[in-house]
Amino acid sequence: MKKSSRENTHKKNIVKNIFNSVGIPSSYVEKLVNDLIAILISTVHSRRNLKIKNFGVFNLKKKMKKIGRNPKNKINYEIVERNILTFKAAVKLAERVNTDVKKKS
Repeated sequence: MKKSSRENTHKKNIVKNIFNSVGIPSSYVEKLVNDLIAILISTVHSRRNLKIKNFGVFNLKKKMKKIGRNPKNKINYEIVERNILTFKAAVKLAERVNTDVKKKS
């Protein structure tokens, strides 16, 4: 089986990249990134959606509880009510991502 080449990005990598490109001390950049994430989370939580122009839309949707079933042992169980976060990229972001892919090919 082929292993996925997908890598996760961590906050420390984001902080390092901003520090390298801007030159602001990493402690300030780390606080900025943490504050930005906290603001995004609180905005989505209070408004149920967040639209960032030319980037995309985050939506918070509520999933109702339901009965699930494990196909291996046929045991039913209750899946609790929960919130899920969805993201739909803006057209400009999608175009830019696809343009970058075409340049690499």
